[in-house]
This record gives sequence, structure tokens and C-alpha cells, in this order.
Amino acid sequence: MTTVRQRKRINASEQTSNSSHINKTSKPNVKGIYGPSAWSILCYIVGASLALGLGLVTSYYVATLHENDLWFSSIKEVEREISFRTECGLYYSYYKQMLHAPSITQGITDLIYDNKTESMRTINILERMNVYQEVLLAVIYRALNLWSYLEPVYFYIYTLFGLQTVYVAALYINSWLLSGTWLSGILAALWYIVNRIDTTRVEFTIPLRENWALPFFAVQIAGISYFLRPGLTQIKMRLSLLVVFISTFIFSLTWQFNQFILLIQSLALFALDCLDLIPTNKVRSLYMIQAASLVLVCVLQFFNTMILGSLLLSFILAVVIAQELQKNLKNGHLHRRIWNLCVHVAVVLCFTALINVCVKKILNLQSDEHIFKFIQAKMGFKMRDFDANLYICEEPFQLLPLDTFGRLSDSILLYPYVIVIFFLIIMTAITVFYNLRNPSTSKKMNQHKEKSYLVRADVAYHIMHSILFGGLAISTMRMKYLWTSHMCVLASFGLASMDIWGTVLKLLHLHTPQRTSAFRYSASILVGVAVVYKFWPRITEEISELREFYDPDTVQLMNWITTNTPKLAVFAGSMQLLAGVKLCTGRVLTNHPHYEDKVLRDRTKLGCVRAHFLVP
Repeated sequence: MTTVRQRKRINASEQTSNSSHINKTSKPNVKGIYGPSAWSILCYIVGASLALGLGLVTSYYVATLHENDLWFSSIKEVEREISFRTECGLYYSYYKQMLHAPSITQGITDLIYDNKTESMRTINILERMNVYQEVLLAVIYRALNLWSYLEPVYFYIYTLFGLQTVYVAALYINSWLLSGTWLSGILAALWYIVNRIDTTRVEFTIPLRENWALPFFAVQIAGISYFLRPGLTQIKMRLSLLVVFISTFIFSLTWQFNQFILLIQSLALFALDCLDLIPTNKVRSLYMIQAASLVLVCVLQFFNTMILGSLLLSFILAVVIAQELQKNLKNGHLHRRIWNLCVHVAVVLCFTALINVCVKKILNLQSDEHIFKFIQAKMGFKMRDFDANLYICEEPFQLLPLDTFGRLSDSILLYPYVIVIFFLIIMTAITVFYNLRNPSTSKKMNQHKEKSYLVRADVAYHIMHSILFGGLAISTMRMKYLWTSHMCVLASFGLASMDIWGTVLKLLHLHTPQRTSAFRYSASILVGVAVVYKFWPRITEEISELREFYDPDTVQLMNWITTNTPKLAVFAGSMQLLAGVKLCTGRVLTNHPHYEDKVLRDRTKLGCVRAHFLVP
């Protein structure tokens, strides 16, 4: 309740004494109009240095594990190549092919008109597969003439290990942006390192597309976190959007599953927009970046129809059309708004399905139908066929094992994450109810920052992101790496959050700014020390273990093929083995592990049927 009271008069002597007292006791405002204070600059320098240092430590850690596990520096070249199992060997073979081409131009031409990857077919590798990164590395290696200084395989694997520095630094910065302190960034990086089994598999599946893409996906999420902060200047918004665009483009260019990951992200943005947690204009800007990135990748991949017929582009177009048709979506009171939202969601889903079906009919697109068969079979909507079984029978595409949660609990990650996500979901639910009940609340949200029950836009995005990708990880084990790394960010943010600790202390009637700061710093430091104390002996022991690559049968097979068969000989076999045959011998294949092609899937199915009847 607002009251009016009489203003106290201050005489000249009191004013003079008060001003002199202030001048003596108060600290000068160094920041003022001249920019950040020296202390702030020092904090930024220290925080950035720690981000870089922890990233380099991670790169060194995974590189050491790789060397110790295989004795990579001492084994033969053919053994090094065999160590790139399944599709990893297929991708690395194009890097090797570019290096040994007579010229860079000839190497690119051979990729565009490739007739060795699939027998009796000439395919465009740059269109079918995401191998621009291999082309770029080969071009850099040849341009710098590194033959005398560094073996090609080391240039390749060190680049992948180096990207772990980018990955960890992005997670660190993301947590720092959310919490406002780089202590949470340190904790996020530590959790990523000690949970290596569940956060990355780069040390034993180096050329996999996800190892190229996920570091840039983390950069994109950090850019989105900054972009969604309130009160940004125009130049800061444009710079953050530029970071989001560049990272989204590189992410999309390096992984064939880009459209599906970005679709889940766009669904999170759509839900937050509908619930009035993120401004519509910012959500639309992110939609446009996603669409522009995919279209640009489509052009670079020679107008790949799988991208043009993606659900993501259909969904974005459907959302834009639906928003134009429903101008008054966020007007009215609670019941009307809920009804409008239900209608809006139904319209968007119908438009998405209609647009996608029409595009696929026009383009005669069947390249991605196996993925939808896999999803339908996974959810029990459809009987399993050959395409679905090829995925479901593989361990990485099964449900997330329960022992994963045991490992995450052992690292003190799961418990803070569950508590933080549960607390934030409650805060978000209160905010959503308040927004839907009072439409004017969303307009005043940025004006009333002292209302602790309101969730910031960047935090709301991370909650929805974590929920959706958590569901994806639980349903498909291979996708857990999209979730577990984000768990590190969200849990570390929660432990160092002024908002969360402030709300808890207010509920306990213990809140003061000093006490809130003490709790958040103490919690971050204590958990960080506990993690280091618990896992330092394990990491030391892990690094000290020495093993050696040993697969004499496969080595003998590759040597026999190289010396006893003509160069144009065609080989059939399992998809996993044939990728190694192409890499080690350069022979022609009948099929391979890159499965995003209808003709190749039919050929693989026919080969399996014939093999079944030929086996006695």
C-alpha cells in the first residue's frame, strides 16, 4: 500500500556534515561513465583465462587417453586407420583421398563425381555426406605444406581434440552468463571432465560428425543465452545474433542430424513464445537464423533435398503463417488465452504436416523416411521393418541405461541438477500462470525485476532445452551427449544463482544480499573441491594405464586386399567392415555405414537377404 508522508527538512549545517561524511566514508565510483572498473576487467581476464585453461586441460586429457589406450604413436599406419571404426573410417577416407589427390581441384572433383564409395553408382560425396570439414583440413594441410612437420593423421586428430577446448570454454561461458560468476563456469567444466564417459566419446570415435558439431552447438547455446538477456543494446544484440548464426551454420554443416536437433530447439522456442516467457520478436529472429543456416548448408550441399524437405523448415514456415493469421493470440484473459493457444498449436502442427508432405511429394523425397520409421517403431506406433531394426538393434539407439544415472550421481552432478530443475520448473509454472492470467504482466516483466518468482528469458530457455533434450537422451542413448553436457551447465548455474538462493532464503526469512552471496559462493566452492578431491586419484590412475591396439586379423585382411586384389575390385560385406576396407585399401564398395539414401538402404537389405539364404 502506498502512503504519503511529510518530507523531512534538512538544514544547511546537517547537509554540509552529511556530505562531508559521505565523501570520507564512501568509495569512489570508478566505473561511472568511463566504463567498467579495474576490478571488473580483472575478473573478466581471470575468468576468460580459466575458461581457456580448463578447455586446454580437457583437450590434453582426451588426447592422452587416446594415446595410452592405443599406443597410437607407435603402431603402423594401417593399424591407425583400422582404429577408426565403422563410419569414422569412411569419413577419414575422404580426408586421406583429398591429401593424395594430384591437386586440390582434382580432389574436390573426385568427391563430386565419386564412383568408388558405391559400386555401379556415381554419387556426389559433398551432397550426400557432411565432409566439408575433411576437405577444409586437407586444404589447410596442403597449403601449409605440413608433410615434414606433422603427420596427416595427427593434424586431423589434434584438430578434433582441440575442439574440446572450444566445447568446454562454451559450457563455462554459458554457465557464467547465467549465474553472473565464473565460479559456476569452473564447476561446469569440472563436471564435464569427470563425467567424460557420459559427456563425450571423442577419444575413441574421433571422426564422428557429432565431435565436430557439438562444440559449435554449445557456442550457439551460449550465444542464445546472451541474446535473451534483457536490456541489451542494439549492437550487443546484433553481435550475439552473429555468433548464433555462425555457430548454427557450422553445426548444421558438420552433422547430418542437424535438422532434427534444431527442430527440437525450435520446439522449445515455440513453447516459450506461446507461454509468454520469451519476446516473440527474439524468437522469430532465432527462427530466421535456423532457417538461413539450413538453406545455406543446402546450397553448399548442392541443394540436398533432405534439407529442403526437413521438418524444421516446414515448422518455421508454419509458425510464421499461423502467427500472421492469429494476430490476437496473446489477448484476453485466462480461459480465452488457453483456448487460443490450443488452437494455435493445432494450426501450427497441421500446417507443418501439410507443408512437409507437399514438399516431399514435389521433390519425391525418400532419403529420411528411415528416421521416421525408427521414431514410429521406437514409440510403438508402427511394426519394425528392416530400416527400423538396423537402428533399434544397435546399442547406441536403445534406451539410456540406468547405470548412467549411477555415474552421474557418483560425480555429485545428478542431485543438484534434479533439485535445480525441479525448483526452476515450479518458478516457471508460477510465471506462466501469472502471464496467462494477466496479459499485461509480460509487458511489465522487464520493469519489475525485483519480483523473484519471475523467471528470466534465458533461464526459461535452458529449462525447456534441458527437458526436451533429456527426453531425447532417455529414449536414445546416442543422444545423451546433447543432454549431459547441458546438465553440467544447469546444475552449476543453480548452485551459484543469486535468484535461486535469494528465493530460498526469503522463504526461510533469512534473506540478505550478503548472506545470499555467501551461500552461492560457498556452495560452488565446496562442491568443486569435493569433485576434485574425489576424482583426482581416479583421473591420475586412468592416465597411467597403458594399453596397445591389437587386431592382427583385420590388419592381415587389409594387407591381403591391398597386395592380392586389383584396385577396381568390388567388395561386399558388413557396413562396418567395408568402411575400413575403403580407408585402408581404396577399393570399391557395395554399401557403407552412411545410411541416408533410399537406394543404398534397398541395396543393403537385398544383400542381407541374399546372405541369409546363402548361409547353410
